Amino acid sequence: MRLRFSRKMLGIPYAVFLLFFVIIPMLVILFYAFTDKEMHLSFENFIRFFSDPTKLSTIVYSLVIGLITTVVCLVIAYPVAYILARSKMKKKFVILLLFVTPMWINFVLRVNAIRELLNWMGLLGEANYFNTIFGMVYDFLPFMILPLYTTLLKIDESLYEASADLGGNAFTAFTRITLPLSMPGIASGITMVFLPSMTNYVVSDMLGNSKVTIIGKFIYEYFGTNWHMGSMVALVLLIVVLLSTWLTGGLKEENNARGTTL
Repeated sequence: MRLRFSRKMLGIPYAVFLLFFVIIPMLVILFYAFTDKEMHLSFENFIRFFSDPTKLSTIVYSLVIGLITTVVCLVIAYPVAYILARSKMKKKFVILLLFVTPMWINFVLRVNAIRELLNWMGLLGEANYFNTIFGMVYDFLPFMILPLYTTLLKIDESLYEASADLGGNAFTAFTRITLPLSMPGIASGITMVFLPSMTNYVVSDMLGNSKVTIIGKFIYEYFGTNWHMGSMVALVLLIVVLLSTWLTGGLKEENNARGTTL
């Protein structure tokens, strides 16, 4: 006898996962963020955080580090992805694999390797912010290359042929076809690089000799001593994540709509 499952029944596992791993943890964070140590409703955590210049400057540093890392990754990744996507090489997936392979290695080992390289170059302990951004770019570059490559690979070749037939040169084809249609990949890459680089305190600790503090370090430290303040910082970071996702999501929709009119 065959069992027939309705769409609602098929959605039950997802609903259970969503409940236990998203909704309940979020409710716990909200509860601790808006309560004090006596479990009374309080906004003291927010007042203390946003009235402390050190903590505010840390948010700014985190945003700047994430922004610089994202821009550098984009500048490096776009030409690489473009060349690979447009190349006629039969073994180009091997080159792509070279960029992806480091992701298979343990993250701590990769950071230690970069640390030893910077130490050999005599840069460790001097240019701390440079070390941090260097390590971030090394770790997150594949996350920028992959979405760009897959997006560029899907562009219809007939669009370039039509551009050439209409008298368009290479620059026109890039600005009117390649760049607009690759915006969804750019938005995905920005999301996958910008948000993690703001919170990856392991890189900043190991390569910056613990002299570079980002917002992820605050969350780690506070949850060891004060869950209320740690939840508040996590909530602030969540708001930044939601805003970034909303902006990049709007960018994707806008450029998808633009792509349909090309």
